[in-house]
Amino acid sequence: MKPVLAFVAHAPVASPAPLLPAVARVQPRPSFVETSGSRHRLFALGVLAAHLLLLWGLMQMSSMRRAVAQVAPIVVRLIAPSEPPRPLPPPPLVVPNLSPPTPLLIEAPLIAIAAPPAPSPVMAVQPPPPPAPVVVQAPTPLAVVQPPAPPLIKQIPAGAVRYLREPRMTVPLMSKRLRELGVVHLRVVVDVRGQPREITLARSSGFARLDEQALQDMRSARFVPQTENGQAIEWEVIAPMSYEVER
Repeated sequence: MKPVLAFVAHAPVASPAPLLPAVARVQPRPSFVETSGSRHRLFALGVLAAHLLLLWGLMQMSSMRRAVAQVAPIVVRLIAPSEPPRPLPPPPLVVPNLSPPTPLLIEAPLIAIAAPPAPSPVMAVQPPPPPAPVVVQAPTPLAVVQPPAPPLIKQIPAGAVRYLREPRMTVPLMSKRLRELGVVHLRVVVDVRGQPREITLARSSGFARLDEQALQDMRSARFVPQTENGQAIEWEVIAPMSYEVER
């Protein structure tokens, strides 16, 4: 509640009265302004007292309400729970009718079977006579002419061979470096003029390089022709060729 403001008007200060003789001084009467100022004060005090009384009444009413609320009995109402819905009954089980269907009787059609025809008589047919055998004469075998056997080449031992020019004996340079040595045995067929017609390897030395060199060296040799009954013949010999590394 807002306080009531009272405004008090101050009385004007009277100017000093002129000095009069003490016998003639008269007491002044209260002015109208002083009377209204006192009335205003009384009115303000009355309004303030009314407000204080109203505030005290409001405070007493709120305290009375709290006291009544504390003294009033508490009413408790119990609410029964709602009954749960009952489950619906299951639908009735429908059992299908499983009775077998009535079979339909179908009459079989009549099939007319024709009688087989009468067999026709079979005429026996004589087989034709076999053809007469044809005699084929074998051709007379021709006389096979055998080619003449090649003349046998006479074998000459190596010790009986005489050279017109001995074969050159050249040791390959790589064989010298690798210390390759050995004896190469060559089969040499000599014609009637004493020249080597065929040279083949009879036994290897163990080194292919020496074997190839021996075949080349034997082609440079020339032999003394061999004769038999005064006629020159071909002959063959197994000629050894020894390759040794010079120390």
